Amino acid sequence: MIGTRVIPCLLLRNRGLVKTVRYKDPTYLGDPINIVRIFNDKEVDELTFLDITASTEDHAPAFDLLQDIASECFIPFGYGGGVSSCEDIRRLLKIGIEKVVINTAAVENRSLIRQAADEFGSSTIVISVDYRRNLFGKAEVYCRSGKKAAGVDPVTFAREVEQSGAGEILLNAIDRDGTMQGYDVEMIKKVTSSVSIPVIACGGARNIQDLASAVREGGASAAAAGSMFVFQGPLRAVLISYPTQAELRQAFS
Repeated sequence: MIGTRVIPCLLLRNRGLVKTVRYKDPTYLGDPINIVRIFNDKEVDELTFLDITASTEDHAPAFDLLQDIASECFIPFGYGGGVSSCEDIRRLLKIGIEKVVINTAAVENRSLIRQAADEFGSSTIVISVDYRRNLFGKAEVYCRSGKKAAGVDPVTFAREVEQSGAGEILLNAIDRDGTMQGYDVEMIKKVTSSVSIPVIACGGARNIQDLASAVREGGASAAAAGSMFVFQGPLRAVLISYPTQAELRQAFS
């Protein structure tokens, strides 16, 4: 096993799994439980599902579905989407989810981070720092599935959530989501050099070399990806895949 986590990060929408491009145009992938079983067989390091409609439609996590998924998942499992209270986090942990990812509530109710870290431990709380760049290259954090600007840059926000008690940051480049054009290594480096907690790079990975560059060049503690694990070929045919341990060792050596 390599020391760096490589994490499939997929999106829940209407109880199915999808993959987006720049947080738009979702492509249906299949039933989440069936896909979890495939990733179980491939012995992935960790798995993260994010519900992309929960915050925009103001609904709570689909606890019944998540319980079914967690019962089939034999690898560390993280979930985000619609998490707005410590009670939500308590229920998610109770059904077997190890890490809870918070985005919108972290922007709109910063005190939740401290409350959750104090009650459940920082290692349980992952803050998703979703950002996009404007025409001039300036980066800004967004919430509500990339629809609402937060008025803060990713580096500043990352420092703030660390100070509030977050145990990990999931750094999502909205502009690169689903494009398979490579990570925003420049921003990854800025964030990792500004905080001491682990940073998971996400958004744009196309191959194993990109995963390794996020770690070696960007300083990320882990690399997450979606499209490269679920699509194959120029027509983006749906095929669930994951690198072998030998391939990962070679890339990260």
